[in-house]
Amino acid sequence: MGERPLFPAGGASVNGALIMPNQGLAPAPMPMRSLLRRSCRALLAALALSAVTGPALAHPHVWVTTRAEVVYGSDGRVAGLRHRWTFDEGYSSYLTQGLDKNGDGKLTPDELAGLAKENTESLADFEYFTQLKINGARQAFEPPREPAMEMESGKAVLSFFLPVKGTAPLVRTAALEVYDPTFFVSFTLAEGDDAVRLANAPKGCATTVTRPKPPAAPQDQKLSESFFDALTSASNFGGQYANRAIVACP
Repeated sequence: MGERPLFPAGGASVNGALIMPNQGLAPAPMPMRSLLRRSCRALLAALALSAVTGPALAHPHVWVTTRAEVVYGSDGRVAGLRHRWTFDEGYSSYLTQGLDKNGDGKLTPDELAGLAKENTESLADFEYFTQLKINGARQAFEPPREPAMEMESGKAVLSFFLPVKGTAPLVRTAALEVYDPTFFVSFTLAEGDDAVRLANAPKGCATTVTRPKPPAAPQDQKLSESFFDALTSASNFGGQYANRAIVACP
């Protein structure tokens, strides 16, 4: 049986609390989009059983705090992105069940290595939740490299390097967004000016981060779970909540 997928078919977290209709072992991993949709249905069933109503149905169901590094090669072109994603505590608890192989009560990067590899690879189904445009042209990505996971203060932290496919153009402007178009997962940039950093960038390049306004509370709660379940990447509902980093070079 494979490692537990990042977005499980058997449950989800709501406001950081784990809701699992079935406490058995998670089934073998399946494509990311199917996992997200099945999680929505499982969540609804659990909420109905516990008589939770109204606002609790609103998306998102998983919260991720992100950091990113734009990595330049020796030729002055963007070589790729280094992501670092911290999952909410309730979701992290589910994700890492049964992975403490030596039973010492501590999860090490070695014990989490298989989970990191398998789930980083599965992110291809959602284009890694990442959009990078250089001089206005969207860039494609090679398969991720250097997957790793560790625990920090009870939260699972996934990191990986996402190489740009082919040779990227020299940057005049670059725009980076990390978000889920279906808004099942909420991606939020970490606080501080170093949430998006440049590595080996040409002299004079600078980054500006734009953060969206917090969503109006009534808006999402008026939308049913079936509305969100029907969303696809093309719907781009989550784009309105995307954080954006703009890189400008002379």
